[in-house]
Amino acid sequence: MIRSFKGRVIIQGQLQGEAVVSRQGFNVLASMQKDLMGKKSTVKGSDQNNPDIYSKAISGKILCLPQTIGSTTGGMVLQAAAAMDRAPLAILFSEHIDSLAAGGVILAKVWNDRNIVTVDGLGKDFLSAVNSGDKLSIEMDGTVHVHKNK
Repeated sequence: MIRSFKGRVIIQGQLQGEAVVSRQGFNVLASMQKDLMGKKSTVKGSDQNNPDIYSKAISGKILCLPQTIGSTTGGMVLQAAAAMDRAPLAILFSEHIDSLAAGGVILAKVWNDRNIVTVDGLGKDFLSAVNSGDKLSIEMDGTVHVHKNK
């Protein structure tokens, strides 16, 4: 079964990948900094306050969430993850993108020539329809297809 959602494109791209879903605000600093500072090859969620992503790989995945939360350094953590090739492939927001994430994905593109495909405004139904492990495909126009695992 495939469900499709249309959002607003922030950073354009077309790709396919595996979803990692956080149904609560995603604290970029708390979730990613530990593995980035430890120079791990894959960043895993280290925010113990977010059981949706705790210990799950984030690098190379499609991160699905309502918004990011936390310190203003979160944007720089996203940019640093992109510079180190350890960022998510894409970030999909059910709500409008927040300033922390927007700063990070824009800096990754401008400073490091790394696209973290980003789409916002996918709606609350999006987070109800997608689960970690589902396959997603993202189109250039901001359409996201959720391919449900059987």
